[in-house]
Amino acid sequence: MNTKLTVVIGVLVAIIFLAYSAAFVVDETEQVVVTQFGKVMGESIKEPGLYFMLPMIQHANVFNKNLLEWDGEPGRMPTLDKTYIWVDAFARWRITDPVKFFQTVGSMDEAISRIDDYIDPAIRNFVSSYSLIEAVRNTDRELDTFEASITDEVGSKAHYKILLGRDAITKGIMEQAKPKLQKFGIEIVDVKVKRINYVEEVRRSVYRRMTAERKQIAEKYRSEGKGEAMKILGDKERNLKLITSEAYRKAQETKGTADAEVTTILAKAYGIDLEFYSFIKTLEVYKDTLGANSSLVISTDSEFFKYLKGYEAVK
Repeated sequence: MNTKLTVVIGVLVAIIFLAYSAAFVVDETEQVVVTQFGKVMGESIKEPGLYFMLPMIQHANVFNKNLLEWDGEPGRMPTLDKTYIWVDAFARWRITDPVKFFQTVGSMDEAISRIDDYIDPAIRNFVSSYSLIEAVRNTDRELDTFEASITDEVGSKAHYKILLGRDAITKGIMEQAKPKLQKFGIEIVDVKVKRINYVEEVRRSVYRRMTAERKQIAEKYRSEGKGEAMKILGDKERNLKLITSEAYRKAQETKGTADAEVTTILAKAYGIDLEFYSFIKTLEVYKDTLGANSSLVISTDSEFFKYLKGYEAVK
């Protein structure tokens, strides 16, 4: 009895094991190629769900269905105007035919290697066919500042005629590499240039030119600032003189008006008694001409001496 039970349990375990080995689940992000001793069996499975295969004979090869990343190594290459630059690009791709992918490349590492073989030459071909400015710009928009390449005059305003542009170049790279990778079941979805930079020796030359350019612009701003400062100072001096002359004029007018009013008031006051006016004016003359140590030689019957005589008489 125990032997039969053991056999039954063993058979059940074997059946469960075989059923477990035969079943596989396909996720929404996956696609599967079933092989038997390395040979592809039927079409690829792209719909998610539960599937079965012959255990221990067949094998489920799982491949990603999402967009995948290719990040190329930066490469040194010349442009049409013989400027050596480093170009760093990346791409997005996917497996569109998993059966063909399995039969030709078989693994992700090999797929990346094949993409390298086709995208890198395409990038080199397009970059070397156009000038540097084509790889970094898209339009003929006038530059906001002095932006000279290594062949331009320092301080000159840069104007370029863009024949193709960066976006068109990357599109051309993709279109050139795309049909060559289709035989591997690979579709290139997008190619972009991540970074473009000068090689070291060119970079040093560009930095020197940029430094000279910025110094020239700084000197231009300084001279404009000095000119504006002199203009402001000139306007200030002119306005100051206008204000001063106007104030002096008003002061003289006010003083003249006041003197006229004083004279008018005094004339009216002195006109009441002419003798008193004559007496006051004579005393003012005495005060201005005679001091403590003054000596005066004058006739006693002089009109100028009449008030002194009267003073002596009163005394």
